[in-house]
Amino acid sequence: MNASAQSGDVDTTTTLTPGHIESIDSPAAVDSPPASMLPAFPLAPFFDFPLQSTLAAAFAAPLQESLRSTLGAALSPSLAPTLRATLQTTLQPWFPVSFAEADGEPATPSPATWVQTPWSAAVAYGIDTWQRAVLYADVMRERGNQYRTHLAERAPNVLDFNAELVLDGRTLPRPVNYGLVRIVAPTDLMPDPPLENDPGRKRPFVVFDPRAGHGPGIGGFKRDSEIGAALRAGHPCYFVGFLPDPVPGQTVEDVMRAEATFMEKVIELHPDSPARPAVIGNCQAGWQVMMTAAMRPDLFGPIIIAGAPLSYWAGWRGKNPMRYTGGLLGGTWMTALTGDLGNGRFDGAWLVQNFENLNPANTLWEKQYNLYADIDTEAPRYLGFEKYWGGHVYLNAVEMQYIADNLFVGNKLTRNQIVLSDGTRLDLRDIRSPIVVFCSYGDNITPPPQALGWITDLYEDDDAIFDHDRTIVYATHENIGHLGIFVSSSTGRKEHREFVSNIDLIDLLPAGLYEAHMGAKTESTSHVELVEGDHVLSISRRHLDDVRAIVAHDAESDKRFATAAFVSERNLGLYQAFVQPWVRSAASPWFAQVSSVLHPLRLPFESWSDLNPLARSVALQASAVRERRMPAEPGNPFLAMQTIVSDAIASTFDYYRDVRDAGFEAAFESIYSQPWLQALAGVGYFADASAGADGIPGLHDSPDAAHRTHEAHDAIHEALRAGMTKGGLAEASVRAILYIRRAHGEADERRFNLARELLGNVSDHGILAYKSMVREQAALLRFDSEAAITALPSLLANAVHKDIRTMARDIDRLGTTLEPDDQERADLARVLEFFESAGKAGSKGEASETQSSRATSSQRRRPDHGARTRKI
Repeated sequence: MNASAQSGDVDTTTTLTPGHIESIDSPAAVDSPPASMLPAFPLAPFFDFPLQSTLAAAFAAPLQESLRSTLGAALSPSLAPTLRATLQTTLQPWFPVSFAEADGEPATPSPATWVQTPWSAAVAYGIDTWQRAVLYADVMRERGNQYRTHLAERAPNVLDFNAELVLDGRTLPRPVNYGLVRIVAPTDLMPDPPLENDPGRKRPFVVFDPRAGHGPGIGGFKRDSEIGAALRAGHPCYFVGFLPDPVPGQTVEDVMRAEATFMEKVIELHPDSPARPAVIGNCQAGWQVMMTAAMRPDLFGPIIIAGAPLSYWAGWRGKNPMRYTGGLLGGTWMTALTGDLGNGRFDGAWLVQNFENLNPANTLWEKQYNLYADIDTEAPRYLGFEKYWGGHVYLNAVEMQYIADNLFVGNKLTRNQIVLSDGTRLDLRDIRSPIVVFCSYGDNITPPPQALGWITDLYEDDDAIFDHDRTIVYATHENIGHLGIFVSSSTGRKEHREFVSNIDLIDLLPAGLYEAHMGAKTESTSHVELVEGDHVLSISRRHLDDVRAIVAHDAESDKRFATAAFVSERNLGLYQAFVQPWVRSAASPWFAQVSSVLHPLRLPFESWSDLNPLARSVALQASAVRERRMPAEPGNPFLAMQTIVSDAIASTFDYYRDVRDAGFEAAFESIYSQPWLQALAGVGYFADASAGADGIPGLHDSPDAAHRTHEAHDAIHEALRAGMTKGGLAEASVRAILYIRRAHGEADERRFNLARELLGNVSDHGILAYKSMVREQAALLRFDSEAAITALPSLLANAVHKDIRTMARDIDRLGTTLEPDDQERADLARVLEFFESAGKAGSKGEASETQSSRATSSQRRRPDHGARTRKI
């Protein structure tokens, strides 16, 4: 061995390649070239067909090993130099080697001279493929173990927060499997510094999780979640979850009454809260919370419903096929059959399978392939999600039947056709709290028409919303999927944090329809000191026609769905009369349990865990692979081919989905558009006189109800006329601020935060104490803005000069916080002129003024929550 080799120096070896000779630096002695050192090499000249490349990948390893053994013996230093040169020149393009410089030293391939030939690329890819397959199988084993451990928990959930039980629903007079827990704020998620004199932070939040086949906890799945946003804003937070198995005999109405009891308990625990608890309802929990709020509107503060379907017949043609399922199955008799086979329980895995069927490419390929392709980094995220997605729960058969009959197929909630056992008819218009609807155009489970359609179902025009004194705010996302609405960290950091941190702003909004926007906070954002978080919330006035444009209501489609509901009722009756008794007599707990274990979605979890005798060998092999992991280089051409094949498979599934969905839609429309079938159902041209304009009963109020509403409107108008001159400085100030912004009807969190800050100087009760005043003054301006603003002098007549002057400065500051337009400047000048004139006329001397200020200081700090007349 020469000196350079002994000292470990690097020498230069000349290497022949198919097209040129290049000089490559390499260490002198290395046993074999690791796959990670293989550079890229084009395959096109060598492999023209996928089958050839597949065979090469399969046989590359044994071929290369054979060649290495052969070359190691053949290219020995004892060979004649001419023969060695000939062999090297011939074999180098296909199997690059280098030779030791000293005679008597065995030749070994040098890693730096390993060029990415087809054989070396195949070897690297083959090793990587085998290792990834072993690691993938091991992750599946871990998933099975996680599944079994999760189900063995006393109360399985995926919350990322500790919780303390407050009320167990199983102890209620009408027991349910739900429970109320208090979230313990973690030390790593300290609340943002609360504003001074802001009692609004004492308002509790209650998060209701969906019971739609999965277990609870998705609302607090991560730190950046709905629960995390509430804790970060400094609010006490509660969570309503459930156990996997329902209480025998439990009904949907029982759950509603339990939720009302939970709300009463939270209110009892927070007597110092300035307002009712704010509520967040996800997906299925959203519509159930709305039903509870319609039953007990006195218990709820602002309600945020995320991805919650309320109008089940709505949807865009060619995009939302899930709504056709009930009609194509002939109605809900299949739901009854499934519950009977489950011995009175409905397996939530069937609901999850409906979701899975919407996107077969993701279900059957992409989700698993993404894990396989990124096996070194994807496992923790995959296992975390599968813990939730695979935690299937059960419903009572009677619960599922109620949901399918009244909501999914019957669509009775927005038609006011659901009546409780005590005779209460549910009407979502009875909900007095502001309602925030968050939905996404990328959600194929609850598309925007189903999330927003209830608004156009219940209200005929903008005046109807005002007449009911209701506040509705909606926000749409461009592309996020259904689970991302309440799981994604991005929505947790943006939408949910903005909703939570500005919940008081939402609660103070006057009646009307609004749209919320979240813009990024940047260096150019004006008054950035008034912005909480990384985004700026603005809420703009909208009209019912804006929602109609999103919903795209189709009266003909409603007729078809009404016909399907009619057919469903008849088929269910036939099943219950002639088939159900036989099925129930044959079903047994044993059969129900076996059917549950063998469910297609549950079987992979059940069959592959440490209980499988083959699992231990996979675990041992995976441990060895992790120690000697040799991933293929990103430039490996076989990896590129793998991606191309995967994309082709996913595209094939997408094509199948599109063809399937188009067929489903065409079949549904063909069946339920038949005039004779619609005639039997009593819709369309043959509808009775009590039906609405589109021939479907229940969508509109009766003439008697409309007459009563008209009489109520007259009484409201008389009260508004009488209230024009009632009040004091507080009413005048609120009326003035609303008057300035009346043209745009926009609320911005910066103005609101400034108003809250200014109010802290005169009141310890917080801005929510003035909620009723804001709504009253907004109603007066909406009724007659000119009469309301010209009445300001009468409101300011008895106010103290100093207070008027201070309030005028605050109004001026609020009006110019954001750049006003010409109309706003003119309105601001007009308002300030009223205040200036009233201040001069009301001056009574410094001594008298000071004495009056002191006398009214206690009133300034104790606003009257109910009276119209207030003095500050």
